Amino acid sequence: MTAPTPDTPLVLALPKGRILKAAAPLLAGAGITPAADCLDEGSRRLRFPTDDPMLDVVRVRSFDVATFVAFGGAQLGICGADVLMEFDYPEIYAPLDLRIGACRVSVARPVGHGAADIPAHWSRVRVATKYPALTRRHFAARGINADIVHLHGAMELAPVLDLSQLIVDLVDTGSTLRANGLEETETIASVTSRLIVNRTALKTQPERIGALIARFRHALSATPEHEAATA
Repeated sequence: MTAPTPDTPLVLALPKGRILKAAAPLLAGAGITPAADCLDEGSRRLRFPTDDPMLDVVRVRSFDVATFVAFGGAQLGICGADVLMEFDYPEIYAPLDLRIGACRVSVARPVGHGAADIPAHWSRVRVATKYPALTRRHFAARGINADIVHLHGAMELAPVLDLSQLIVDLVDTGSTLRANGLEETETIASVTSRLIVNRTALKTQPERIGALIARFRHALSATPEHEAATA
């Protein structure tokens, strides 16, 4: 995609689903008001104007936000740290932790399968996950070769149906794991959503991008969590 010129709108990529709803107060605090149907999950539109004629937003799958920003389709985005860890795009700069969407990437296994952690003698394990790169890195650091079953959903079924011994997935309350007879054995990483920026866009249009970063920083500083932390 051709990079925007100084007289064309920048594009902010937003993730569909719960993070979009959690981000709505931050957008408002940053003075960004998208078209009303942006927050409507039933809307089939993907690109929306805002009250700023020099800023549009696009609504994409959470896993795709980083790709849109890395390849210049969007100049900024809101993206989970799990996605950044999985793709590790060098083209992306993540200046702000937005402190929304808190969860964790965890290892889980069927309840009652011996020790809580992975047996020390294992040299190979089959893992179902939507995070193949992150999962391989995690187990390789422990000298374990992870054979990946790459799934995009319904991860909890994999051990039950003998597709894998373990799963690595995003966990919030853990209720879905428990409902399917699984338990967390290890947390790989804590996750929140970040404001991300395309590095080339930041270099070529530092004033415009910098101004948007500053608006998000101001919105964060006005949140009760920030006020409590700095009191």
